[in-house]
Amino acid sequence: MALPISAAVANQAAVSPVVAATLDISVSGLRSQKGDVLVCLSTNPKYFPDCRKDKEARKIKVAASDAGSVQITDVKPGTYAVALIHDENTNGKMDMALFLPREGFGFSRNPKIGMGPPKFKSAQFTVGAENVNYDVKMKYIL
Repeated sequence: MALPISAAVANQAAVSPVVAATLDISVSGLRSQKGDVLVCLSTNPKYFPDCRKDKEARKIKVAASDAGSVQITDVKPGTYAVALIHDENTNGKMDMALFLPREGFGFSRNPKIGMGPPKFKSAQFTVGAENVNYDVKMKYIL
């Protein structure tokens, strides 16, 4: 025989806790402590790696002198990619010279760089409920 359950308990919806993780990025290979490091965390391949027009991307600016470790909190589960720019002259963008970047750059998963920036897929990673750590090595062409 089943025990009666009060209407209040029977109608109570199960509430799931909000799941969010922290992304820790260790940045190495900065050639100077000048300027800022611009960090972009994106879920949209269309706007990767230049996420200036990505309204959903998380964008963080960190002084280059403090950029050895960057932490992004409250990251919801999903598929992401990270792009970093060493904005040495603090103008808020990647400076180019004849199609070559004049400032440093780096990406999650440190994909090989060929002609042009890597695709989202080569830098993507998945975030679940657990915290995620990535080492990003900055690269310089000029």
